[in-house]
Amino acid sequence: MKQLTKAEEEVMQQLWQLEKCNVAAIIEQLPEPKPAYNTVSTIVRILESKGFVGHEKEGKGYLYFPIVKKSDYSNQSINKLVDGYFQGSFKSMVSFFMKKNDMSLSELESIMQDIKKGSGPEGINKKNN
Repeated sequence: MKQLTKAEEEVMQQLWQLEKCNVAAIIEQLPEPKPAYNTVSTIVRILESKGFVGHEKEGKGYLYFPIVKKSDYSNQSINKLVDGYFQGSFKSMVSFFMKKNDMSLSELESIMQDIKKGSGPEGINKKNN
């Protein structure tokens, strides 16, 4: 799976949330200052060429929808981060973030309980690990 640029990820976040929409709906969800219609349209076409987005005709325009699941892209991105910066060790990554964010052991235990229940911050469950 290809890596996305920051702008492409921003558009994909909106597509994942909206599920199926036109370019105008994506722009409406983006923060100020709003990008130009042509800019977002170009990004959507790039996402389509990368295999992340599909489209269907609606009237004179198109509705766009994500082909790649957010969870699949998130998993791939996290794995790339772990491999690139933590030599493939999730333990090293967790340790890094605990130290960086001054996290207590009780906070870590709470996160572990959420993961075990399948209700982590990103809907993490045992199947994704």
